Amino acid sequence: MDGSEDNGNQKSTVPNHTQICDEPEATGNGNSNLRNDIIAALREVYDPEIPLNVYDLGLIYKISVRPNCDVSIDMTLTSPNCPVAGSLPGEVESAAQSVDGVGKVSVDLVWDPPWDMDRMGEAAKLQLGLL
Repeated sequence: MDGSEDNGNQKSTVPNHTQICDEPEATGNGNSNLRNDIIAALREVYDPEIPLNVYDLGLIYKISVRPNCDVSIDMTLTSPNCPVAGSLPGEVESAAQSVDGVGKVSVDLVWDPPWDMDRMGEAAKLQLGLL
């Protein structure tokens, strides 16, 4: 099946992933399903110093999915002196790029606002015994 259906003379096409990306959601962040898939992939990338994934740790500040399915991610690190500063952004890029339907991925390392523990999700705080 090719995702299309013949209705007499008219052909109705069931949207594929690329077509969905052409319809950004009201927030302007692109397709929410693709965004959720990217978040799931980012939850597989762990900060080696803290046994938590980068998303729940609060290191991912922004995920933007453009109408053409290109993705830009703003992220930070726990500190500017973080020993994985050279590798963690590349791991984030690779994880996002691994999601079906994603176009080009760019990851920007940002320092403003600085990361602090208030950025962690509740599950992350529970895992670290902070709640």
